[in-house]
Amino acid sequence: MVREVSESCIDSLLTEMVACYCNRFYANKPELAARRIEAIGYQVGHQLSERYTMDRPRFTDHLEAIKFICKDFWSELFKKQIDNLKTNHRGTFVLQDNKFRWLARMSIDPSTENVSPVEDITSPTAESKAAQAMSMHLYFPCGIIRGALSNLGIPCAVSADISNLPACSFVVRIKA
Repeated sequence: MVREVSESCIDSLLTEMVACYCNRFYANKPELAARRIEAIGYQVGHQLSERYTMDRPRFTDHLEAIKFICKDFWSELFKKQIDNLKTNHRGTFVLQDNKFRWLARMSIDPSTENVSPVEDITSPTAESKAAQAMSMHLYFPCGIIRGALSNLGIPCAVSADISNLPACSFVVRIKA
């Protein structure tokens, strides 16, 4: 029996989790909110990786594990494979998703509801606040990737880059 969760439930859960950690629990400490959101993602990724690799032999090298993340793991989570995988063959991998589902309904334009009448919507502070809010949503999937790879025996650091919504790149740096 396959158990699935509605995509809208996951979207709502992620949005609410980010809002709670950023606006309530760690309102004045965004770096702590980011670390906590990433830690939750790490736990989820670790457990999902355990579930999805239960009947597989262990991976022999880093590239094989990264390919598993790009194909099988990503397909289980997002019903599609990663669109592009790049590597420098020295421990850095870039996973490109051209239509990342968790960013598909977001916009980088700041909301006019939160802007005072004297503040220009295009001001750097309004744009940086919108970009920071957007980046907070990426700590969770970064944690998922890091947790999955950690479970596969690959210690790494994962960061995300938003190039053009809803495209997103995840940079995986394997620790020596």
